[in-house]
Parts: sequence; C-alpha cells; structure tokens
Amino acid sequence: MTTRTILATAAAIAAISTAVPANAAYTIPANQAVKNIVLVHGAFADGSGWRGVYDNLTKRGYRVTIVQNPLTSLEDDVAATKRALERQDGPAILVGHSWGGTVITEAGIDMKVAGLVYVSALSPDAGETSAQQYEGFAPATEFVIETTKDGFGYVSPEKFKAGFAHDASDNDVAFMRDSQVPINMSAFGTILENAAWRTKPSWAVIATEDKAFDQAMLIHMAERIKAKITKVSASHALLMTQPTVVADTIDEAAKTVSAQ
Repeated sequence: MTTRTILATAAAIAAISTAVPANAAYTIPANQAVKNIVLVHGAFADGSGWRGVYDNLTKRGYRVTIVQNPLTSLEDDVAATKRALERQDGPAILVGHSWGGTVITEAGIDMKVAGLVYVSALSPDAGETSAQQYEGFAPATEFVIETTKDGFGYVSPEKFKAGFAHDASDNDVAFMRDSQVPINMSAFGTILENAAWRTKPSWAVIATEDKAFDQAMLIHMAERIKAKITKVSASHALLMTQPTVVADTIDEAAKTVSAQ
C-alpha cells in the first residue's frame, strides 16, 4: 500500500468518525422498554426550566413530555400530571423538581409510572403534608417568599439569585425572576393520600448548594424513600444549570427499570 493510499484511507476513516453524532453512544436501544419521560416543574417556575434536560433526553431518543402545573392546588397539579401520563404510549419515568416532588409522589401511583426521579425535591409520605418535611431542619434564610393578599407566594425579587439560582447567568436569573408562577401557599398544607415511592423505585439528584432546602433535609428525604442518590454542586435551579447530570440520572432510571 502506498503512502498516498494510507493517507487517503486515514482521511476517510476520520471523516466517518466526525460524521457520527456526538451523542451516538448515548442513544437508547430500540428494544428499551421505557422510552417516555414526564417532567414536572416546581413552585415559582414553569416547564421552560426543563429545556436543557429536554434537549439532552430527546437527542438520546426519549419521548419527553413537560407538565405545566397551574400551582393552584396539589389536586390541580396532580390532575395536570395525570393528563400528561394518560398521553404516554407506554411506561414512563416521572420526574419532579422541588414542589414537583410532592406532585409526583401523589400522581406516581399511576400504572404507567415505572420509576421516580426527585430533583432537589420534596417527597412526603401518605398522610403527611409538604410543610411537615421542613420540621426539625434549619430554615432556608436566603430563600425568601413573599405572599400576596390572596395567599399566593413569590420568591423575593431581591433574594431570587441568592436563594434560587446563584449559579445561573444574570440574564437567566432575571428571566426566571420576572416570569415566576406563584403557588397557592395552602398547597403545602395539603395531606397526601398516596406515596408512590413506597412501590416505585426512586432516584434523587441533590444540589449541594441548594438554598431553598436545608441540605440535611434533602438527604433525609432521599434516604427515607431509599432513592439512589446523586449529588451535584449546584443551586436549587439545578434542572437548568446541571441538565446533563439530571438527564444522566433520568436515563439511568429508565435503563434500570427497563432491565428489570
């Protein structure tokens, strides 16, 4: 083989290599049982915060649905999540961020839910309220909620970056701050009827710089539900600032339950 032929062959191989998508190694197998992901946002936010996670998972081949919670009551948010689950064409991983953890805990008993992923999220038991999860833990002094006359809560604009998303860009912080969806604060006092984590395998991604929850509280909740825990250096807005870590955990959950 001549030198020219060797160089031409090497160039062809290099061209083929560069033509393969960067995420090709992460594409899910055609026969994987769980290909559906349902993402549930938390309080003071909407589904747009999942964009990075959505992009990552859809590139891998997952069918991703994003719930838009009205945040008017636990019942309303659970109903919105159930409507999303009804539209799935097979088993799904149900994912909740923050308050969304309470929602998936109640809604996750749905037969289509194969596993649960809690992203710095609440996970009450049946017979408990979300508010009870804070008892015995240090208060989140940098996460300041302002309540309107009709009982809806916003994160204080002055404290938003420090309390919610200190690791996000100023532009992203400004957008999240100014597009907040308020939550009916009475929802935190609603008693859950079901706890899906008692019968469904669970995973938890914990932001180690989360200012919305005491770190000990996050660990306690995750350990109580026997979740497989992944920790990442991030703020409470880790779904936006650490989308790859969150997507990797969701992918692991889908692959694990598929194998079972």
